[in-house]
Amino acid sequence: MNADAIRARDAALGIFWHLAPQAPAPGGTLSALTLAVKDNVDVAGMPTTAGLAAFEGRVASRDAPCVAAIRRHGVTILGKVAMHEGALGATTDLPRPCQNPLRPGFTPGGSSGGSGAAVAAGFADLAIGTDTMGSVRIPAAYCGVAGLKPTAGLVPRSGVVPLSPSLDHVGMLARTPRLAALGLQAMAGEDAADPASRPAPRGWHAVPAEPVVVHGIRIGLPQPALDATVEPAIRTAWDAAAGRLRDLGARVEAVPVPGWEPSPTRRAGLLLIEAEAAALHEALIGDPAAATPGFRAALAYGRDLTGIRLARALFRLAEARGGALRALDRCDALLLPTAPQRAFAHGSPPPHDQADFCAIANIAGLPALALPWPAADGGLPASVQLVGHPHAEALLVGLAEALSAP
Repeated sequence: MNADAIRARDAALGIFWHLAPQAPAPGGTLSALTLAVKDNVDVAGMPTTAGLAAFEGRVASRDAPCVAAIRRHGVTILGKVAMHEGALGATTDLPRPCQNPLRPGFTPGGSSGGSGAAVAAGFADLAIGTDTMGSVRIPAAYCGVAGLKPTAGLVPRSGVVPLSPSLDHVGMLARTPRLAALGLQAMAGEDAADPASRPAPRGWHAVPAEPVVVHGIRIGLPQPALDATVEPAIRTAWDAAAGRLRDLGARVEAVPVPGWEPSPTRRAGLLLIEAEAAALHEALIGDPAAATPGFRAALAYGRDLTGIRLARALFRLAEARGGALRALDRCDALLLPTAPQRAFAHGSPPPHDQADFCAIANIAGLPALALPWPAADGGLPASVQLVGHPHAEALLVGLAEALSAP
């Protein structure tokens, strides 16, 4: 779809904040593909606002390393897309609501809502997003596309407006898991400017070299998620995905995740995010022109946390991290819903439990892949996610392809 066609359709959707296609590098393995970029990631010559009024007018002088890396593979970078203010939120609704292309009037999710919507609308083949407690996977779920959050350290985060360095990841959204993996693989690389960056193991790939043999693979259904309340369409999709894996010969069984209580753990993660965001962006708190009252209040809350309260949150996160790793000692991958619900209407109160099932992968630094699943009621798609051992992105993609094979 050319830029004029995107502009004409996007007038009603509000996905692109800056649309100015850049000529691709010659050749490259991704030369036929287009890329949209979340507006907290630097692209040379384009604005980087992170959805914050304080950053209006900022133009990046160079690409973020992840953008520079994927640019070398020949993608056409289309422009910058909508996101929730400061990457801290669930709706992507400012300065005007970004619409879910599957159902206008509904949110595409947050905070990478524009990235999910750009792929779902057919505007871009690939879209870069960031994921702190699900912000790649939840928009993927709500928009019916694939979203891949990598192992911590695989994709560098310098050139990205930070929210919570302990939990931030750069990920990829695409129509299919394989496309998402191709994009992620192109972004990966060590970067000395990001202290969390680590080289991939020798021979690592995000894309499986050949179809994954599912027979005998051990799949865990996390018991805390089994005990949680989810929308019926989500439960049906999860059951169907588990059944499909059993039919393919996988050993699927419930597994305990000691120390992980989805809602309390998500709340502990939010406390850490607010504290780290306050440390990074404290100057915004007292400036009414810098951000909305809600964003500044979240920063102020993080600034004013007592040390003991933050310590308790860190203890809970450490327990959940250990529980996730122990659960994976018993299996090759975990299967659980991406979010407890499907997309909801703009103007509705965002569900507090949106990130309950996503946060654990960020807390433990594990790769996680959200993939759409048709809803039995014929409505908006559901979504399930696979969480794997560190650097097991290719296995997750292979399992997702097996799940979606006819």
